[in-house]
Amino acid sequence: MPDPPALRVLFFGTPEFALPSLRALCASRHQVVGVVSQPDRPRGRGHRLEPTPVRAEAERRSLPVLQPERVGDAAALGWMRARAPDLGCVVAFGQFLPRPVRELPQHGLINAHASLLPRYRGAAPVAHALLGGEQRTGVTIMRIEKAMDAGDRCARRELEIEAGESAGSLEERLAELAGPLLAESVDRIAEGTAVFVPQDPAEASYAPKLTRAFGELDWSAPVEAVLLRIRAATPRPGARARLRGAGLDFRILKARRFGGPAPDLRPGAVLGHPGTPDPALLVGALDGWVEVLRLQVAGRRPTAAAAFLRGARLSEDEEIEAR
Repeated sequence: MPDPPALRVLFFGTPEFALPSLRALCASRHQVVGVVSQPDRPRGRGHRLEPTPVRAEAERRSLPVLQPERVGDAAALGWMRARAPDLGCVVAFGQFLPRPVRELPQHGLINAHASLLPRYRGAAPVAHALLGGEQRTGVTIMRIEKAMDAGDRCARRELEIEAGESAGSLEERLAELAGPLLAESVDRIAEGTAVFVPQDPAEASYAPKLTRAFGELDWSAPVEAVLLRIRAATPRPGARARLRGAGLDFRILKARRFGGPAPDLRPGAVLGHPGTPDPALLVGALDGWVEVLRLQVAGRRPTAAAAFLRGARLSEDEEIEAR
């Protein structure tokens, strides 16, 4: 029996999350004939134009790259058509893919999405899964349709969320999970053995794009809700706070529930607790104290909270400024 054909694959992706998938496809028997990424954007303090991670990886591999402002424009369609792809693979691309793009390859487009669809459809599934208190998440491979993340599924793989894990670390693990799962799915499509199953819309939930407001902390909420918000907002958009008395803006990078003795509770109150060899930075919530373990003051490097406290002089009535 002859071997199934190797497919000509057109890859769509932009951020770091997409890199393990691109690498997995390049290591497979299939041929990546072109890469489509978002246009380069200014980054950092100097606002210098930097290549997207996917563009940089594609150039290292001498793969042709397209970076259209609108992927459905005639020029972009012509470029993609000239690559003669059999299949398109999409991983965190960042643009709506119109019908002419979806129908261009013979086998259509498939997507690696960082959730167990139909749960958490949308732009930020990792952060919203953490905020929702999920114990498990995963990656789903599905067909691209007009409706957002609603296409038929052909593969899913689960992953346990680790205690205290941030969105950043979970996203890295999911990216590594997505690569081999996507490559396996392309193999099955080439073999004609892929089975696509419709999603149940009654089970769908949504994960909209993150804004700065996603990182705002409500200290009148229970400790567990505050901790979930910190984990979900780290590293983007960041769990932000401001010390009213000291006038310092900072991001909380890591925190936990404080279990030791502490003064009377007042949501938003801040104190440097001396009950451990290194002083603990505590913030009051509705039903307990949040211990800040690591933070980043605006314009400075990240630091341990104990090191911050050794150089800070907090007043006895210090508190987090309400937003």
